[in-house]
Order: sequence, then C-alpha cells, then structure tokens
Amino acid sequence: MKRRAQVTGISGARCAIMLVAAVLPSVWRFVPRCALRLRLTQEVIMAGNYTISVGTVGGGLSVSPDGGESWNRIRNPLPTECNIRALAVDPNHRHRIYAGSDNGLFRSNDNGFTWEYVESPMDDLQIWSVGIDPDDSETVFVGTRPNAFRSRDGGQSWESLDLGVRMPCPIGIPRTTNIIVDPRDTRTVWAGIEVDGVYRSLDGGDNWTRLPDLGPDPFHGDIHGMALKPGPESAIYCTTPFGISTSTDEGESWDLHEFPRFHAEDTRSYCRGMVIKPDNPSVMFVGNGDTIPGVTGAIRRTRDAGSSWDAPELSATPNSVVYWFAASPHVSEVMVAASIYGYVYVSADGGDSWDKLQKEFGEIRSLALTPND
Repeated sequence: MKRRAQVTGISGARCAIMLVAAVLPSVWRFVPRCALRLRLTQEVIMAGNYTISVGTVGGGLSVSPDGGESWNRIRNPLPTECNIRALAVDPNHRHRIYAGSDNGLFRSNDNGFTWEYVESPMDDLQIWSVGIDPDDSETVFVGTRPNAFRSRDGGQSWESLDLGVRMPCPIGIPRTTNIIVDPRDTRTVWAGIEVDGVYRSLDGGDNWTRLPDLGPDPFHGDIHGMALKPGPESAIYCTTPFGISTSTDEGESWDLHEFPRFHAEDTRSYCRGMVIKPDNPSVMFVGNGDTIPGVTGAIRRTRDAGSSWDAPELSATPNSVVYWFAASPHVSEVMVAASIYGYVYVSADGGDSWDKLQKEFGEIRSLALTPND
C-alpha cells in the first residue's frame, strides 16, 4: 500500500510529473496538489504481505491476498448473497478466521480462501460477534440477538448462554455486538450489547452481571465497539453514539470523551468501530461520523491512551461513518478501516496516513486482517 512523505515548499507550474524507479519495492511519483505545491508520494509495494477480508450485507465475503490490489469473492460454502456481520481471527492461529452470518458459523484455516461450515444451533440467527479464548482456541463465544453461545471443543458442541439482557430495547431485540475473552484472566469475559450496556462474566461465561450504565441516556448503552488495554494501567473502552467511554476500574464507572461535531446542527459526534494497535496499547483508533449512517466520517487517534486525540490524514473523505477496523500483531504497522458504505482504507505506516482502495463495496459489516506468512 502507500506510505506518504509530505514535501512542502515546492513551487512550479500546475503539472503532473511522474518519476518511476526501476527497482522495487519503492515507486516514486510527483502528484499535483495545487498550482504552487506538489506532493511527493512514496508507494511502498507490500503486495503479498497480508490478506484483507471484507464481510458485507447482501454481498457475502470478499478476500484480497495482496493488500487490496485484487479480490476473490467467496462462493462456497458461504452463500454469495449472505450477510457477514462478524469476522474474528484466532489469536493462536494466525491464518484461522471465523465468519458469522445469517446462515450460520463458518471457519477458514487458510486466510479466508477456503471455508468449512461449523455445525451449530445458530443457523437461523443473526451472528454479530465472535470471541476466541487467547489461551485456548477450543473455547469460542458467539454473540447473537440477544444472547450468546459457547463451545469448549472447537465448535463440535455448543451451549446457550443467558446473559440476562433486558428486552425490549430502543431497537427492539438487543444485539451482542462484542464478546472479548480477557487476556489478563480468561475466566473473565466481556460482552457489549446494542442496546443494553456492558456485561461481564467472571467464570468463563456461566454467569453474567450487567455493569453500571455508561451515561444517563439509554443510548449510552448502545455499545458499538469494545477494546481492552492490557498492562499495569489497564482500561476498558467502549464506543457509543456519544463518543468513547473509558473505565479504569473494571467497568464500575465510566468517563466519556466526545469528539468534535461535523456540522453545527449535529447533536453529537457518532462513534462506531475501534481498535488498539497490537504492538502499542497506548495507540488506539476510533471510527467517527456525523450520524448513522451519515454522509461523512473520520478516523480519530490517540497515542497516549485517550488523554489526547488527533485525526490522521485520509486520502479520500469517508462517505459515511467509519464503522470497522482490523489489525494484526503479525503485521503491526498495517491497519485497515472501512466506512459502512463501502470505502476501505489501508495504512502501511501504523496509522499515520490512510489510503482508500480502488475497490468499493456495498454495506460493509466486518473486517479481518491476516498475514500471508
């Protein structure tokens, strides 16, 4: 993908100058930005280094083995027009991906190019999230609408879990949009509910407790993204329509950070997806936009665990809220993001700059990033 280097103070006529180096991996070119300034862009060719998987509503699953240059649409055994709302990479097997659909659960062991159906009681349910035990890949959690399921034998058998989710909610039947097995203690499992807040189990999923509200409005419990910051100064993060909420006391209390509004008439700055940089837990990215689904968006970044935020450069303005992110500890400088309405962005410099891929999709509902080696 593209790694950008900004050169200022270059003057000259409005023209395009293309300089092509004969030796890969770098291709250098001058691109006109305005009459008096040219931007120097270095394109670092990373084809073959990682695979991107994109799950959509109505368009099934597409996979790119070369960083977004080419794409393969998966046609078997996943239905080509199915809804893929969840993609999760096994933390212990870098090429293993789970895909949750309205047609059941599927698994790939080769970066998403071939798939097997996982027999489960979820065939007629909407799957919204998949969580895998970082210490034991045999333990898999699947979030549905409204509750969840657990397998302790790699998907051969399943148990239904009653989280105690309150119904109805403002969207009717709540959705379990996030399930995270805590790497600090894998007996602790976190669940984010759209719309009913945060739930926690301290016994591996047998029993669940609803944690205190994130705020006074019911939609403070509209949990979109969730992440855990490991280390001695651990924290739990959740995104909602109001911003990002942080807890440093295991979910007993929450502090809200709101982002700048896009328009004067906006009542809030809507937030959706989020991800922590795998090799630096103080660096985090949040997907932002004017409303849902919105007409514009941004990526917000913190490099100090939420104390301050900036907005990295994107090569094209998002056409809706930035909904999804994907990252991998095996290609830690590569980050992937997507708007809900089909734009996919890749950063090859750890999130400093983001390039929109040429390929566009319909409604994107999930992302995954896996290494090719």
